[in-house]
Amino acid sequence: MRDDEGRPVKVPETKVRALLADLLGHEGRPVAADRLIDDLWGVEPPGNPANALQAKVSQLRRAVGRDRVAYQAPGYLLRLGPADEVDADRFRALAAGARSADPATRAALFTEALGLWRGPAYADFADEEFVRAAAHRLTEQRLAIVEEHAETRLAAGDHLLLIGELAGLVARHPLRERLRAVHLRALYLAGRQSEALASYEELRHRLADEFGVDPSPELAALHQAILRQDASLGPPPGLPAILRQDAPPGVPDRPRANLPAQLTALVGRRHALAEVDRLLGGARLVTLIGPGGVGKT
Repeated sequence: MRDDEGRPVKVPETKVRALLADLLGHEGRPVAADRLIDDLWGVEPPGNPANALQAKVSQLRRAVGRDRVAYQAPGYLLRLGPADEVDADRFRALAAGARSADPATRAALFTEALGLWRGPAYADFADEEFVRAAAHRLTEQRLAIVEEHAETRLAAGDHLLLIGELAGLVARHPLRERLRAVHLRALYLAGRQSEALASYEELRHRLADEFGVDPSPELAALHQAILRQDASLGPPPGLPAILRQDAPPGVPDRPRANLPAQLTALVGRRHALAEVDRLLGGARLVTLIGPGGVGKT
């Protein structure tokens, strides 16, 4: 918390901070005194619970201002004025603004919204039942914005950075298909088709083993598009970014390798070529071994 001058406000004692978290989680709705006592002390309430709660309320009022902690039967609520700013509210406002903005502004607003997060929601009380629903709600909102932000950046060609940034998130949230889809597309656009296909298979097996279901039709369609290197996904794997733009008129396409130009069709290599094509579907590198002159090139 910060005061009107932007200086940090120290909220003393764990139970006073727990009271603040409890009231914040109810977003301006009153919380019954009995509920607050149960949330703060659980199965071991003090000898005089009502007086103990009143003491914590008084301490919180001294920290944040008397008018901000109001009594309203059957309990207390956090009353915030127009000038008071809660990170969660600002986060949601920035996200809403991003969704209606142009692509460049959208990415900047998403970045600003995500920058408000300094750790898990209600981190000090993550194991407490009284903030679990609010913490889960905020975490879900954050992950949804992470996914939208990643999609915006992917459309702007930021796939190389996204691969590393999303890998840890996919590992922590392996069943989020929208997140997985952005990661698959980023891997594919970076020329890592086999890793994209392996990631899809990992999810497919996980869903089948844990829930007996298949990936969504949307993700399955993306998988098929990656398999056939569908043009709708963007440049094919391995194509350098500099070659993604159409060449200027009159400028010939540059070769994609330094091999000599093929003069005639290969003869008697149909089965060998088919085998190489099959292997390249699941690997990034296939090595041909043989004595000089056998026809490896």
